[in-house]
Amino acid sequence: MAALPKVVVVGAGIVGCAMVDELTARGWGDVTLLDQGELPLTGGSTSHAPGLVFATSPSRMLSRLASATVTALNALDHPDGPCFLPVGGLEVATTPLRADELHRRHGFGRSFGVRSEVVGPDRCAELHPLLDPEQVLAGLHSPDDGLAKAVRACEVLVSRAQSRGATVRGGVRVTAVTRRGGAVTGVETDAGPIRADVVVLCAGFWGAALGEAAGVDVPLLPLAHQYVRTSSVPGLPSAAAGREAVLPVLRHQDADLYYREHGDVLGVGSYDHAPMPVGIDELPPGEMPSSLPFTPDDFAGAWKASQTLLPVLDHAEVASGFNGVFSFTPDGGPLLGPAPGVDGLWVAEALWVTHSVGAARAVARWIVDGDAGMDLHEGDLRRFEAPERELAAVAAKSARRFVEVYDVVHPAAPPGAGRGLRLSPVHDRAVALGAVFDVASGWERPQWYEANAPLVESLPQAWQPPARGPWTGRHWSPTIAAEAHATRTAVGLYDRTPLRRLEVSGPGALALLERLATRKVDRPVGTVVYALLLDESGGVRSDVTVARLEDSVFTIGTNGALDEAYLKDEATNGGDDVAITDVTARDACLGLWGPRARDVLAPLTEQDVSGPGGYYKTRRLRVAGIDVEAAQVSYVGELGWEISVDASEASALWDALVRSGAAHGLVTAGAAAMQTLRLEKGYRSWGTDMTREDDPYQCGLGWAVNLKKPSFVGRDAALAASQRPLERQLTPLVLDDPAHVVIGSEPVLDAAGETLGRITSAGYGHTIGRCVAYAWLPAHLAPGDRVSVAWFADLLSATVSTEPLVDPDGAAVRA
Repeated sequence: MAALPKVVVVGAGIVGCAMVDELTARGWGDVTLLDQGELPLTGGSTSHAPGLVFATSPSRMLSRLASATVTALNALDHPDGPCFLPVGGLEVATTPLRADELHRRHGFGRSFGVRSEVVGPDRCAELHPLLDPEQVLAGLHSPDDGLAKAVRACEVLVSRAQSRGATVRGGVRVTAVTRRGGAVTGVETDAGPIRADVVVLCAGFWGAALGEAAGVDVPLLPLAHQYVRTSSVPGLPSAAAGREAVLPVLRHQDADLYYREHGDVLGVGSYDHAPMPVGIDELPPGEMPSSLPFTPDDFAGAWKASQTLLPVLDHAEVASGFNGVFSFTPDGGPLLGPAPGVDGLWVAEALWVTHSVGAARAVARWIVDGDAGMDLHEGDLRRFEAPERELAAVAAKSARRFVEVYDVVHPAAPPGAGRGLRLSPVHDRAVALGAVFDVASGWERPQWYEANAPLVESLPQAWQPPARGPWTGRHWSPTIAAEAHATRTAVGLYDRTPLRRLEVSGPGALALLERLATRKVDRPVGTVVYALLLDESGGVRSDVTVARLEDSVFTIGTNGALDEAYLKDEATNGGDDVAITDVTARDACLGLWGPRARDVLAPLTEQDVSGPGGYYKTRRLRVAGIDVEAAQVSYVGELGWEISVDASEASALWDALVRSGAAHGLVTAGAAAMQTLRLEKGYRSWGTDMTREDDPYQCGLGWAVNLKKPSFVGRDAALAASQRPLERQLTPLVLDDPAHVVIGSEPVLDAAGETLGRITSAGYGHTIGRCVAYAWLPAHLAPGDRVSVAWFADLLSATVSTEPLVDPDGAAVRA
């Protein structure tokens, strides 16, 4: 039996303590926990964290990690008392926008299994008697939220880990992660080197510096956040009960504030100040380096707002305060999982107490078993593209996340910082056409083109988009309907450059891809294959297109940076003689789709593009005197090609296509139109509609799994899944009222109001004149069954549908 790995966990905050507990509970006893501070108050963020745990989030992953944290903390026993105070949580709205947002957040809770209730002002005052109900329009009460006693929990977790053989050393500063070749060998400390096979960074905002020393980007920004304690507050229930806290944690997000009891005083946390970035070298020496001096001028507005909501504070004052340092990331998510390029190095960083123990449990399972037990792609360290990891971009985007932490942020809102990181070779053409951009993998991506706005008036009546409400009308334009109409009836030109493309080449390329893909890749040169990448449990790790350009050269259309990391890991682990190169920026990719696409392309090339049989084929063409690779594939369900061209010639190709298309109704079209068109065709979007938690048969993609293929990763699990009756499946819905639109994450309810499932993605299907949604629902539902979708405070009727809704026999795309 092989010896168990030696593990070093760096950082003894709540995450690190939970990590050693989880690793040792899974049988790994040779684990050492290190911290530069003395336990239990090591001086990091855990030492001063106010302990709020709230499970409601737009992110299903974060909701689940928070719920797991509550469950774990509730199970801990400490001599001084519980490690979790189940006082509940109350979010209040003082503006109509926030009141609507509370209904939306209630919907998130229903979708993700978090109990909550939208309540009126009087009920808010019953739950939290200190607040002035005249200031409140509504509240969201979450009875299972509460307060973590993080330091107390650390003591229990460390004690359990030590009882299983773990070593715990405070007052030891880790100065570097050592490595040899592509693997860690241990850590250097101020007390000497420590050998390890696995190193886990749970160092909070110190993690970025440790990662950098190991050659790994850990994209986080330390920021200070204000917290005060008041003088004694008359009438606090906690004081009367002789307890630390009785009232629910109160969040006044319209003013960027939250409140919790500390016996006879109130704690107030504020984000109502400009971001305060902190350099590691700026931290003060001593026992609490993460606690900076309080800046009272930054708190003045927060105190005034607090006195308005909680009039009892007129009789109190700020007794003490500090600016506490913790971590923000460019997208607001945590940083979890293996470090790219360094075998044995793992991270669990940028975690708040809210998600701490749940995240540590998932990552520990991932380390030991190779499977986290849940989908963590939203938090995977490797999710960021290289430009997004640059220091300036990390600083700008992370600071923006601080500003927006309590804001009502629309899911379609483009990022407010860190823009212009990557520009397509035809970006200037898009700007000239009035493109409205969002961001995809760091790329500026057109959503629609304002130059097409005049086309809306001439749309047929059936294609006229319905009026939008104040929420669905944000970050939307009726021009999207015109671009979708042109694609369905004539031809659309799309900039697909942000689609990440990898070139896989070398003697081992075919063997690698055959080992990973669910369908046969060894087909003639010029063939394109749609396939899935599964994990060992049969979950959908990704979906890809594989184009064979030469015997040993393939181009892979992927879903992002995680796919590249996976392919490279598999190539390394399998010993394959293969090169994997990101060619996304080397080439531009243009989508030419629509029933007249062939009419646009044919005059520009001497090669024959007129015949049938080209679907899922790729060939080299010379178009307008430019060498291109043209793959006859489509993400909109219409005839056409994805055309890859050297970036230096992309503008010339774009111009030639536009000129040729003028006689055929060509319209430049954006990602928003593509989204509605793909929904009508039932094309899945990985990461939104499906993840590793879903098998191909539940996703409706069993056809993309060739079980006659003797071997591929996940084959045995896929075979077992194919033989099991479905209990849940990805299901198409059509909203009954043409005026109703939803946008994703809404709960789906039965006639009794019970939650059946959740919507993954949705958009208005302009071809059919109804909103289309995909949802995870019980498999017993059949086409024609009626359900309801909870939309803010309303219920919208919807019908289970067959799929695809447009061109069910695929004649258009194969024309």
